[in-house]
Amino acid sequence: MSLPAVSRPRSRRVRLRRPAWLSPRVLRTEALSGLVVALALIPEAVSFSIIAGVDPRLGLFASFTMAVTIAFTGGRPAMISAATGAIALVLAPLVRGHGVEYLLAAVVLGGLIQVLLAVAGVARLMRFLPRSVMVGFVNALAILIFLAQLPYLIDVPWPVYPLLGVGLLVMIGLPKLTKAVPAPLVAIVALTTFTVAAGVAVPTVGDEGELPDSLPVLGIPAVPLTFETLTIIAPFALAMALVGLMESLMTAKLVDDLTDTHSDKTRESRGQGIANIVTGFLGGMGGCAMIGQTMINVKSGARTRASTFLAGVFLLVLVVALGEIVALIPMAALVGVMIMVAVGTFDWHSIHPKTLLRMPKSETTVMLATVAVTVATHNLAIGVIAGVLVAMVLFARRVAHLVSVDSVLDPDGTTRIYHVTGQLFFASSNDLVFQFDYAGDPPNVVIDLSDAHIWDASTVASLDAITTKYEARGTTVTITGMNPDSEQRHATLAGNLTSAH
Repeated sequence: MSLPAVSRPRSRRVRLRRPAWLSPRVLRTEALSGLVVALALIPEAVSFSIIAGVDPRLGLFASFTMAVTIAFTGGRPAMISAATGAIALVLAPLVRGHGVEYLLAAVVLGGLIQVLLAVAGVARLMRFLPRSVMVGFVNALAILIFLAQLPYLIDVPWPVYPLLGVGLLVMIGLPKLTKAVPAPLVAIVALTTFTVAAGVAVPTVGDEGELPDSLPVLGIPAVPLTFETLTIIAPFALAMALVGLMESLMTAKLVDDLTDTHSDKTRESRGQGIANIVTGFLGGMGGCAMIGQTMINVKSGARTRASTFLAGVFLLVLVVALGEIVALIPMAALVGVMIMVAVGTFDWHSIHPKTLLRMPKSETTVMLATVAVTVATHNLAIGVIAGVLVAMVLFARRVAHLVSVDSVLDPDGTTRIYHVTGQLFFASSNDLVFQFDYAGDPPNVVIDLSDAHIWDASTVASLDAITTKYEARGTTVTITGMNPDSEQRHATLAGNLTSAH
């Protein structure tokens, strides 16, 4: 008797999905984009260090540590974080008054505050930013990027201008022929090769400041661990945390729109905090997302975290190992790259005459206010706050006029019914008191709120004032038709908003 054959289960070959960035084609794009970003970061980091009043090494180290750390901890792939002008402006007074070690301590504390804000859900506030503020933010950013290049074009040798012109032609024309290599990288290499070979004397990256020749070293800021130290650095750390998060979240939203993808804003907020903590302990001046360099990265085709990581690695290699070569890059080449970024970032459709005629004046006003304040203060955070405030005021005024009060007299002449329609809040309810005929109304008054909603204490206070005025004349007031939310708010606050006399 033969035994039945034992069937052996077929071995299933498990195929692990390879990350997108490991694809040779994708990795090549990410690497080239990261290299262009690294080259553009060098003069910016040096300039921001000068603004903050610190050694250029602090800005360059910050750009390296921020980019590498955020590549792992951030929530928006392909976004570049590094030392920024906004953070430099915030921390400059601290450096002047107390020195570099206090700056490093403030960076660590600022990073910790950002982590706490992320846990508290600050990223969810992004949904309250109107589109007009976002457009103003983008346009102001483009203007600031362009204005930042002007010092490199004033009182410079004449060869700078033809070099800039050639660089712009390369970056405009080359993408029409091929996109195999980023046009900004070709322009930088070509202009550097020409100026060195021809011996053309123009301002270079090396003229901006001394480049580091060693790696950053881990260390604890040398400040007294006292309450006095905390009172000194806390205001600067809080300002840095808020400005950094606002710029980073706005940049993340911009990249979301450009790439038609969604990013984790809470993770990005937390990641910014972690990156700043690491940066402070490694001797960097702190930073946040950089929109200019992010635009270079995204427009060069980068879409993954690899470009962000490689931008930081390339930056360190360039300034430490290849510093002598990098120092030869003419500033005209990098200025051309940033001018192209500014032109590409600006939302030209927003200022087209047809758009301006079609767009509500309130929307245009918000956009212009955001641009004006940002350009005037050179602070994107202040500009965004100003734009949001203008949007809130204009929205409140517009909604306030949508409230109406109609009345009918009961057939028996003893009751007048007032029908209130609209959203009742501080802007619309302040005039509500004057919509009633206190002296001429009959003994009974009904206020019907079936088509209205009570949003705040100001409205309840107005209803209390109306009731008081009627009761002073012996008139009975009945409020009806409130929805559950309005009824709960009214029941909680009615009669409790003024002190008894």
